[in-house]
Amino acid sequence: MPRTFIQPWADTSLDAEQHEAAIRTIVQSVGVLVDRGAFEALETLYGDEIELDYTSLTGGEVERKSRRALMNQWAGVLPGFDRTHHQIDNVQVTLAGDQATAAADVVADHWVAGFTWQVRGGYRFRLRLEEGDWQITHHAFDLQGEQGTREVFGPASENASRRPPAYVVRQQTEKAVAAFLAALETHDMDHFATLWADDAVQDMPFSPAGFPKRVVGKEALIAHYAGWPDNSRGADFTSELVFYPMIDPEMVFASFRGRAEIVSTGRTYEQTYGGLFHVQDGKIQLFREYYDPEPFRYAFGLDEAG
Repeated sequence: MPRTFIQPWADTSLDAEQHEAAIRTIVQSVGVLVDRGAFEALETLYGDEIELDYTSLTGGEVERKSRRALMNQWAGVLPGFDRTHHQIDNVQVTLAGDQATAAADVVADHWVAGFTWQVRGGYRFRLRLEEGDWQITHHAFDLQGEQGTREVFGPASENASRRPPAYVVRQQTEKAVAAFLAALETHDMDHFATLWADDAVQDMPFSPAGFPKRVVGKEALIAHYAGWPDNSRGADFTSELVFYPMIDPEMVFASFRGRAEIVSTGRTYEQTYGGLFHVQDGKIQLFREYYDPEPFRYAFGLDEAG
């Protein structure tokens, strides 16, 4: 994902004042983006791995997390609040080459189901300059006080589970698509069968003559792919898989390359695909598949038919 969503001006040639301004913007954006539930944008502020220290609030140990794991942790509860507000002030930045630290005061209010909880304290960040962008590598919270009740987390977590945010739904969508392609690679047709909705549809508008352009229903799709394990080997559909998210988190466009040896002809099938997928509750509802029919005709021997 591009790293220039919040600080497109970050560049190693900027003077110290501008670098400090960029880092202050990042720190203040953490609160704004959390409150907006904008986890895709929030994710761009963090490095690949983050050291997370909330031990003054929750006890336990300092954790190391990937940025995706951290976003999923927050997305699993914060969107379930009726409202949150993180007020971040007094941001202090210290630069040291391509490393920096930042500290700030924070007051965070949470409301849900008639409960309120306010926590006060300080944030401490460490950041690293990577390819012109500052990224958070360490995020700590130092508790100073709180009021209200931590019982807010129960109903908030339940709400977020019932109504997962777009950030989580997009991952579920991509996971189902990747699992479908992986099942074709491994010939795991039992798992393949679990990935389709009962009324699923696969459209193939460019399929060659004599090959279906639409298959409707889960059972028909299982039958459509039934011969694949015996007629293919060495398949690869995921090594160049790229997802292009859409506004609707249940929709995704995917591009991928396919390669397999076709047993019936002894030929190699090589293809470039585009696929529009609609996934609901982890099940594929629609797969609109775009591909070049000529490599298909050659590999499966359709050029010799008749």
